[in-house]
Amino acid sequence: MKAELFVSPDGGSVGHLQNWLANSPSIKRLRRILLGGLPFPVLESDVRDVIYANWVVPVAAVADRVPPGVQLVERNGQTILTVLTYAHGHFGPALAGPLRRFFPSPLQSNWRLYVEEVDGKAPAEDTVLFLANTFDSYLYALGTRIFSDAMLSHRAEHFEHREQSDGWLTRLDGRGSAPSMTLHVGRLGQAELPEAFAPFFSGLPDALRKLCLQHAALAPTERDGQLSLAGIDLPIRTDAVEFLRVVRYDPGALLKRWQAGNLPFCFRVPSVRFRAISERLVTTTM
Repeated sequence: MKAELFVSPDGGSVGHLQNWLANSPSIKRLRRILLGGLPFPVLESDVRDVIYANWVVPVAAVADRVPPGVQLVERNGQTILTVLTYAHGHFGPALAGPLRRFFPSPLQSNWRLYVEEVDGKAPAEDTVLFLANTFDSYLYALGTRIFSDAMLSHRAEHFEHREQSDGWLTRLDGRGSAPSMTLHVGRLGQAELPEAFAPFFSGLPDALRKLCLQHAALAPTERDGQLSLAGIDLPIRTDAVEFLRVVRYDPGALLKRWQAGNLPFCFRVPSVRFRAISERLVTTTM
């Protein structure tokens, strides 16, 4: 299985150039040769308004997105799909220190599954499988496609993620390869775990820990049998989570195909300091 290609929402020569830059195996190989021996540039961001939307879906519905050798967390033929959307706060290299405040603050939506085993062994750290990362910025969508193997980035033609008087609105849609979704959530949702999630967790605190506190992420690359493994630091305080009620949910084509058409289990993390701390290529044997 190979990484899903980037398709620009722009047409014409500009869109063709963006597609070539994002998808070129030659550019990726050259970057690995030139930068492969250097230390990983730790990236940092003061993330805010992280809205988690979670579904229980059939493993069969997402099986074509799971690389060989990767086994998902599964109960009775079901698994968990999460979309978390947030606003970055000056996303850039940690070495920039106080100068990081001059870096942009894009919107990002991360679509992921949860990993149980890789090549028959449990991973050393809690690990997710990236399905897609969508930005509202060409700079970050193309930049992460070129300089990262773990970020399967897309650029949404229309991307909203904003607070409203009664909650938060998230909307991704338009042309190109970015997935689509509209989610309007209200404040003061019930602090209880939906019944569909009960087989996966011992209770609500356990669910929050396992859904939020991830330390590694896998992603397919342009080569069959090769994955990227990224180390992440996301020290979320689960006692600060705010539960949300769904006011409106319109799944896009991809969520419908994954059978995530029911209302999601949603909560909000007000803020967290995010760090991307490592990245390397790994090979699966299955």
